Amino acid sequence: MIKRAFHNWERRLAAAAENRTVRPFDWGIDWIPELQNRQGPEASRLLDWAAGAVRTSEEFFSTPEETPFDLAGDRLTFPSAVRTPHAQNNEVIARYFPDSSAAGKRRAVLVLPQWNADEGGHVGLCRLMNRFGISALRLSLPYHDARMPPELLRADYIVSANVGRTLTVCRQAVLDARQAIQWLHSQGYESIGIMGTSLGSCLAMLTAAHEPLVKAAALNHISPYFADVVWRGLSTAHVRQSLDGRVELDQLREMWMPISPWPFIGRMREKRSLLVYALYDLSFPLDLSRILVGGFKSQAVTHEVSVLPCGHYSTGVAPFKYLDGLTLCRFLAKNL
Repeated sequence: MIKRAFHNWERRLAAAAENRTVRPFDWGIDWIPELQNRQGPEASRLLDWAAGAVRTSEEFFSTPEETPFDLAGDRLTFPSAVRTPHAQNNEVIARYFPDSSAAGKRRAVLVLPQWNADEGGHVGLCRLMNRFGISALRLSLPYHDARMPPELLRADYIVSANVGRTLTVCRQAVLDARQAIQWLHSQGYESIGIMGTSLGSCLAMLTAAHEPLVKAAALNHISPYFADVVWRGLSTAHVRQSLDGRVELDQLREMWMPISPWPFIGRMREKRSLLVYALYDLSFPLDLSRILVGGFKSQAVTHEVSVLPCGHYSTGVAPFKYLDGLTLCRFLAKNL
């Protein structure tokens, strides 16, 4: 009865977003320069390229040696390491929440909000971190809020049925996050963590797995595979409509493996990780979350687990948002 009630509530909360657009399927080869001169079917080219990206992930997620940062008030900006066709998306924007306490001058967390978060998303969480003696830097994901071109109403270009574009823009998000962490380090922060929610959680784990400066990662709503969430999740049903009949899930899972947490679990051994999932989640299905937890266990990667007694959308509603926020902040305060 409780499960049915939460699932019905999740569907009502999801239905509140009426501006979802079903966009056409595209292999997106034009978004991956290395593939444009290769021969063969698009699917085969993407599969081969993705396998190589996983094997050489250090190179795939590498960042420039130097980045020109500009801090004006609480707004940090810098050029993204990935150039896209949209100029406004190529400038990274982050909001800085410094804490003046002795602990807050030593430790900081990069915050990656959920898919389609507006500029106010997770600001309350950043301020809560300040109360725990932690400085915070909130990153605007690619194609979100001020980085969104005028033709978009939602952040469709970071998760869509354009396979190559999704790969490139999610890689961009990881590189943006790594550059932001390097800025925090340049400001004198000695103990740096990362926190991400939903899509931000996936990107946060990819960042933590490849950024040596990250000491602790709080991953809020989790899945081992990017493709499976898009294929099965309530939030991405409109994306699945365009994928059906054009690509199989097994193929898509391999194509999107470079932006999936699963291959990189072993790289989290030197980190302190919190894995949070929700018992009645229809966007990040429960069995997927438990598979990722199982992967951490089977590879003997140290981690903590927290299970929320709610769903995906209801995590953002009282009282569950308070429970979630306190869980995340307590973990980071303890491990930084």
